[in-house]
Amino acid sequence: MKPIWIVDDDQSIRFVLEKALMREGLPTRSFTHPREVLQALDGMSPEDAPQVLVSDIRMPGGSGLDLLSQVKTRLPGLPVIIMTAYSDLDSAVSAFQGGAFEYLPKPFDLTKAIELIRRAVEESQREQTSATNVDSTPEMLGQAPAMQDVFRAIGRLSQSNVTVMITGESGSGKELVARALHKHSQRADGPFVAINTAAIPKDLLESELFGHERGAFTGAQAMRRGRFEQADGGTLFLDEIGDMKFDLQTRLLRVLSDGSFYRVGGHSAIKTNVRVIAATHQNLEQRVQEGAFREDLFHRLNVIRLRLPPLRERREDIPMLTRHFLQQSAQQLGVEAKRISDSAIELLQNFAFPGNVRQLENICHWLTVMAPAQAIEPKDLPPEVLAPGHNTVAVNGALASSIESPISPANTLNGSSPSTPVFGTVVAKPVVLNAPGENWQAGLEAEAMSLLASGRVDVWDEMTRRFEASLIQTALAHTRGRRIDAAHKLGIGRNTITRKIQELGLE
Repeated sequence: MKPIWIVDDDQSIRFVLEKALMREGLPTRSFTHPREVLQALDGMSPEDAPQVLVSDIRMPGGSGLDLLSQVKTRLPGLPVIIMTAYSDLDSAVSAFQGGAFEYLPKPFDLTKAIELIRRAVEESQREQTSATNVDSTPEMLGQAPAMQDVFRAIGRLSQSNVTVMITGESGSGKELVARALHKHSQRADGPFVAINTAAIPKDLLESELFGHERGAFTGAQAMRRGRFEQADGGTLFLDEIGDMKFDLQTRLLRVLSDGSFYRVGGHSAIKTNVRVIAATHQNLEQRVQEGAFREDLFHRLNVIRLRLPPLRERREDIPMLTRHFLQQSAQQLGVEAKRISDSAIELLQNFAFPGNVRQLENICHWLTVMAPAQAIEPKDLPPEVLAPGHNTVAVNGALASSIESPISPANTLNGSSPSTPVFGTVVAKPVVLNAPGENWQAGLEAEAMSLLASGRVDVWDEMTRRFEASLIQTALAHTRGRRIDAAHKLGIGRNTITRKIQELGLE
């Protein structure tokens, strides 16, 4: 994790924040005056860049407001927290006008200070995710005629700024197509920002897209840029556009029409230059007929339509994709890439792949972790591939698939199986290790693989919640319910364990 930079000429302030952040698992780097910060920024590598900057407002070496201005010029997305005495509230107003994330009055409550810094860290991570470098995205692979048609379409659209609608089943690679359209366009030097509109609660989606002003609603403690602002000069990818609520469709249509919008709670129009690429697995024409999707927005988005074929329509690409994903998984895990036999490849080619390319990628990652030998044989494949009735069957020359009730890899650990094995439904149960010597990492990996294969988009939050809940419950059992002792054993603060118990509903 990138460090939190602390700038203050008061050694006691630096010491207190360093120790508190260290207990929270957050790395720090401290400076005594702004000049040191600017020197560090000049010779900074991307890995050393700060996650958050916490600066005093008055120091012998310069002003925190001047530092804020210079840092924002170099790192516009960096959250900056300004520390100030109660008598400096006028300066705090200037800090907000200069783009500060929040101000921290002195003397401050340490618990609240850490909570504020954590909020800033979350905002920083959100900004980093939004500005993902497209060059790091793997190239699309495919020799099937259907994929060659897609590649030709991307080539024809490379010099155009026209709006594109990508259709296709979940997991077929719609975001990869959107990234390729951006990468080969005249906007390639600009940002590529992706947002899954179905994964964000409807009440928060408006703020995610258009941003909000400070105080616009409860919890809006700082001004925040939306995805349209973040994508200015580049491409905005709106995935699962068919799930967007009706009133928000109206606001989206306005942006597409004249290129301007208002932040939530704002009164000034903001102009943006963004190419929009939308995607959906739904039949939007039917959604229009049902009255769930605006017809004028549909026609505005549906300028060029690009259909992405499901994996079962491009079975000749499965050998190439499998070997690519096995190589990729090995690199991610730092192990030697595994080989796969022709007979195992044949089984994969006959599988229906209801989860499409994403499911194949997850299976390859599972095989990298779970296959016992370097050479993958048919017996090493996960149960859903081997289960009878789930392979692709030729019927009258057409491909038909049976996708009900495959079993996920994680649900077969320790001889267990889910009571209702329906694809896409995850049985939320902890991985049980019966002996101290068992490989719990493999169980964790398999459970994560199961969640990923189900198509969920909150795997990080779900796994983190389970892990934290199990860890805290075990520590409390060990200390017979004594929270302070449990926190000490876990190496966290008393306030932290109390907050986690409340958040996780462990009361």
